[in-house]
Amino acid sequence: MNDSDIYIGLDIGTTSIKVIVAQKIDGQINVIGVGNEKSEGVSRGIIVDIDKAANAIKKTISQAETKSGVKISSVVVGLPADMISIDWCSGMTNIDDSSREIDDQDVVAVADSAISSNIPQEREVIDLVPEEFKIDGFDGIPDPRGMVGSRLEMKGRIITGPKTIIHNVRKAVNKAGFDIDMMVVNAEAEGKTVLNDPEQDFGTIILDLGGGQSTVAVIHNYELKYVDVDHEGGKYITKDISSVLNTSLKEAENIKREYGFADVSQASAENEFSVNVVGQSQPVKISEKLLSEIIEARLDQIFGRLKDKLTEANALDMPGGMVLTGGVASMQGIAELAANTFGVNVRFFIPDQMGLRHPSFSLALSLVNYESELSDIKRVVRSSFSEDQFPDDNSVSYNDYNESTNENISDEHDSDEDDGAFLFPRRKAKEEKKKHKKKSSGFSLKNFFE
Repeated sequence: MNDSDIYIGLDIGTTSIKVIVAQKIDGQINVIGVGNEKSEGVSRGIIVDIDKAANAIKKTISQAETKSGVKISSVVVGLPADMISIDWCSGMTNIDDSSREIDDQDVVAVADSAISSNIPQEREVIDLVPEEFKIDGFDGIPDPRGMVGSRLEMKGRIITGPKTIIHNVRKAVNKAGFDIDMMVVNAEAEGKTVLNDPEQDFGTIILDLGGGQSTVAVIHNYELKYVDVDHEGGKYITKDISSVLNTSLKEAENIKREYGFADVSQASAENEFSVNVVGQSQPVKISEKLLSEIIEARLDQIFGRLKDKLTEANALDMPGGMVLTGGVASMQGIAELAANTFGVNVRFFIPDQMGLRHPSFSLALSLVNYESELSDIKRVVRSSFSEDQFPDDNSVSYNDYNESTNENISDEHDSDEDDGAFLFPRRKAKEEKKKHKKKSSGFSLKNFFE
């Protein structure tokens, strides 16, 4: 087996960690092993306990190794979209000998130039996507290598994220005993897999409904144009059920999966099921409709907040409508609820690979697809920044992060069961958004069709 044809995707989620081992044969990705274990040390999609997360990652990868027969040493890791920034960037480098053909080193040099003038100190490069190259003023060049000239320019998109979040992901993976081949923003990777070609071209919203958070992203002209996160997901639905019905979280999760409807209009008041209630010696009968009312109430809140953000960005006019994926997308009636709330056409994405036919595997599959399809010129550009920009021996905790910003963060919701659960710094997020507003304005959805 040729190791160069093996790709490993690692999805570090709030409720579960998933690993997919795939092999590319004749241009086709074939999944040969899967790992799926309960997540630890992760809250709302963010690693908050490096040791716990590392142990969970190690267990999941070990399971994937056993099933695939592949010894895993490095992985492609998905990053949450929290506080990422997408900005235009440009760079320029002079060619020392205009008769010499432009090579990889020249591409790295122009990419370095683009990075050095665009990165605030507190942020780290996640991706640098070249839009075009110019040689001596001639533009529209997708790959300048092999050409000659005296001045090389590059225009592209640079995606950055907070060093804290990125570092903790890297630290947890390294502590589990594995290297990182590549880090990719989850939404960027998913766009290449969950959307078909016309949807990527004309513009489509992806709504990834995870356990700890819900993420909306807009892909247009084959690029990630917009992304935002709501820090509530399936775990909050489970907590609501547990609280209202006075039952354990485990029982609440089970009945949510087995009897839950996202849309009350599809649930029956006559159909009942038994629930073990705290303080009751006998199970209590609960109707599907009551359970659905609890579920829909939480989803209405999540969808409502996301709709406001998408409306502000003029994203709901995208011709491709919306594609649902993520674990919560498997709930009955959720497509109808989403269509009614957002006012767009909605469809599901479910992987069609054997053993992966559940929307919760979409991200892990997207990660292996993303790496396997990455063009050679994009790989060269990516080599201009290192996965080791943040020292491994200098761990950063969220307590340190919060203290450095002098914020006293609170949250009206109960925290996850992980000790020291990260409470998202909303004020910090707003400051970041304002800080990058001018630089990001080139990606305004309002200008999509102008």
